[in-house]
Amino acid sequence: MNDELINVLSSIVANATPLVIASLGETITERAGVTNLSLDGSIILAAMVGFVAALVSQSAIVGVIAAMLVGALIALLIAVSAIELRQDQVAIGFVLTLLAADLAQFLGTAYTRIPGPQVLTTPIPLLENIPVIGPIFFSQSIFAYISYVLVFGLWYWMFRTRQGLALRAVGERPEAAFARGTNVNRLRYLYTMAGGALVGLAGAAYSLSVKAGWATPPNMQGDGWIALAIVIFGGWHPFRVVLGAYLFAGLRALASVIQRSPDIDIPVVLLNGVPWVLMIVTLLLVSSGAVERLLRVLPRPAQKWMRNFLRSDPPAALGTRFDSQ
Repeated sequence: MNDELINVLSSIVANATPLVIASLGETITERAGVTNLSLDGSIILAAMVGFVAALVSQSAIVGVIAAMLVGALIALLIAVSAIELRQDQVAIGFVLTLLAADLAQFLGTAYTRIPGPQVLTTPIPLLENIPVIGPIFFSQSIFAYISYVLVFGLWYWMFRTRQGLALRAVGERPEAAFARGTNVNRLRYLYTMAGGALVGLAGAAYSLSVKAGWATPPNMQGDGWIALAIVIFGGWHPFRVVLGAYLFAGLRALASVIQRSPDIDIPVVLLNGVPWVLMIVTLLLVSSGAVERLLRVLPRPAQKWMRNFLRSDPPAALGTRFDSQ
């Protein structure tokens, strides 16, 4: 394979990594029945705090921990507002995303465009030498490797363990989960904060690796909304979420290549809208029954697997409150 193409694919994986991590975090949260609409502001504030903490301590690890704590704290505010105060999750999340983004720009003014610690690319010995795959997937930063583990780990947790079954139950049928002895609201707190911590990790991945440093306006502004869209596009399934993140990153890379090419005259704004169009078309195909008709030509075991993989319905209890009284 051409070296230039390998380099482009490697950059797609690198640039998609924060989206993968944030989308997986939101997948966990929404599978538990809570909508965290604060992703964009959470990523921005976590990126700023992570960079400043790493700069002050001269330790990227401290920066990552600080960013994850910020994401978990914002998620906790949403959980408390929704579960204890019985406020609308969407409204609270929207307010928090605006507040967090503005707070990040205000507090981060003194740290704009200042060099700081970075998480550099760390190739994995032996694996990096695998033809094609090695340079693309195993010559990345630690954040990319964490995203690989998260994808498979989350899939296994959700679909192959009793704890994962409980997670899906509190997002689908909380009353049935409660009847079987599950503490629904406690699990919602736990998974909302866990998802928020991953959103914070995505912020650290931006400011310490992918778009190293802090700038105003933030380089990652708007990516939280993209992550939310990817969760919907991915049908709340870890593997599909990752594919959606790589698709967005790939189309961004394509737009960048076309923008630099003097021979191609296609508006970049049009290219940036392609991922949203593809997402809408995919959802329409699944909801219209067209995909179901196509699946009928496959063997029955394959039909069942593909139906689960292409699932696009949100968790039935998403955004609803549960009262155990």
